[in-house]
Amino acid sequence: MNDQWITVKEVSLNNNCPECFSKEGLELTFKQEFIDTKFSKSVTQNISSQMHCTTCDTEIYPVSWTEDIERIYEYQMKAFEPKKSSKKMKPLFWILLGVIAVVITLIVVFLATYKLA
Repeated sequence: MNDQWITVKEVSLNNNCPECFSKEGLELTFKQEFIDTKFSKSVTQNISSQMHCTTCDTEIYPVSWTEDIERIYEYQMKAFEPKKSSKKMKPLFWILLGVIAVVITLIVVFLATYKLA
């Protein structure tokens, strides 16, 4: 199983960075979990967000957010629309399902003819 996070939305913010106080470079990124297995691919409703300053190259954690950043974050969370949950089966799943169906059919036919004889 391979869990990945795909970037769904990136927003540039005009707020001051709590670390370097630059008004440029603050970015908010929303990511959604993507699970890839041997049999299927799926997009979940698990959402992750992170704030990063490109000026000082620092991760900005919620502990150091100002009230303005919190307000902007809440607004962006309300405006954010995640991708719909989906699940797609891979060809290996369909081949395995077909083989199992054929085996069950052969067993049923064999038992039916065995009981008739």
